[in-house]
Amino acid sequence: MISGVGYPVRATATIALCLSMFPGYAAAADAPPIVAETLPVATGGAGMGLAMHFENSPYRGAGTRHDFVPIYVYEGKRVFLEAYRVGLKLNETPDSRFDVFAAYRFEGYPYDRIPASLAGMANRGPGVDLGLGYEYRQPWGTLFATATTDAAGGSGGSEIRSGYRYDWKVGKLQLQPRLALSFRDASLNNYYYGVRPSEATPTRAAYDPGSGVNAELGLSATYRLSERWRLLGGVSAKRWSSGVRASPIVENRTQLAGQLGLAYDFSPQHDAWPEGRPLIVKVLHGKATDCDVAQVMLLKCFSTNTLDQTRVTSIEVGRPFVERLNGWPLDFVGYAGLLRHSERGLQEDSWQANAYMKAYYYGFPWSERVRTRLGMGVGLSYAERVPYVEMRDQMARGRSSSRLLNYLDPSIDISVGDLIGIRSMRETYLGLGVSHRSGVFGTSRLLGNVNGGSNYIYSYLEWRI
Repeated sequence: MISGVGYPVRATATIALCLSMFPGYAAAADAPPIVAETLPVATGGAGMGLAMHFENSPYRGAGTRHDFVPIYVYEGKRVFLEAYRVGLKLNETPDSRFDVFAAYRFEGYPYDRIPASLAGMANRGPGVDLGLGYEYRQPWGTLFATATTDAAGGSGGSEIRSGYRYDWKVGKLQLQPRLALSFRDASLNNYYYGVRPSEATPTRAAYDPGSGVNAELGLSATYRLSERWRLLGGVSAKRWSSGVRASPIVENRTQLAGQLGLAYDFSPQHDAWPEGRPLIVKVLHGKATDCDVAQVMLLKCFSTNTLDQTRVTSIEVGRPFVERLNGWPLDFVGYAGLLRHSERGLQEDSWQANAYMKAYYYGFPWSERVRTRLGMGVGLSYAERVPYVEMRDQMARGRSSSRLLNYLDPSIDISVGDLIGIRSMRETYLGLGVSHRSGVFGTSRLLGNVNGGSNYIYSYLEWRI
């Protein structure tokens, strides 16, 4: 458990890990390839969307798994971000690229329906890897390689992956076939596909798969529905090493997977966070509510008179990302912030890191006199400790909780300058919002398969520097 004032630095790094930048090259760890190898955006660009990932589980009797994958993409000159990975570009030229990154490993036992082959075994969950990546680009294709090692203390294992891909454009369709080999060490394979002596039964012998090499073949595709909307898809096949296939808990077969998603590209004809754009500062304070976020947004519930009376205080910084999209009264702003939970003695106070993209609409008839904005932010939230209200509600329903969850931030505000007649303060706003964490109905491994969350109604002041 992370504690003390040192948490904000770690939390910021962790939330960055969980969002990551978009190189458009070989997928790290065991991530769905749709996120890593489609939706290419230009430097300074960004995109958002969602995808469904389907795969036949390697575990005997586990059937097909379905996973919701939020897509958050940003491609900077030095930093890159995507749904499951964040990293730094150590060196990039037209022909090559060298990165360091942190990535979520989409691997582990089923969470909802445990097959008989795994009954009585200690759970093996997803992990977090640190890694290095390199690619060499030529007209005939791209060679890539990544080296990753477990950073979360689960498997303690490592993996080296190398391969080839080719980018092929046909009109609005972009195809990317790829071939890769991955060497996994014994620690990684034994953790996910071995049977410990304490887990052995008369029908399930103790077993260590040992190290091995997997072969992978895949095809990703992006189709331009419009200038900004992208339809994403992909299929892949993985042949596990002989040691893993021989495990008593593994089906001896090739693992097939598919993905289908939709994303919106913010980058064409717009610079992301260009020089000269102002820094936005936002401070907020709020209380927990038993109202659902949808009830608050529909003006049906505003009560903060809860039994626990927990509170949140936060400071956020942001940059205008896109202003007046397509000439509409619609802006996009990127935010990152640290939030402090005041748990009122129910548990130790803790930190939370949030990172999200927010859309603001201000096209109301009276906005020329008093600018009024409706906002909706979408991103990720990582908590040092699961907030008390989430832990309480999830335990009451017999459900799991997670420190990493999806983040929503709906709000409404007005210009203070317009309200009091001081034009220099027109970009200072006073408003109300909801800080909402949720697990997208338990459909996402990235978010811990949590079905539930928390809501805090807050007031805030925002200004530009």
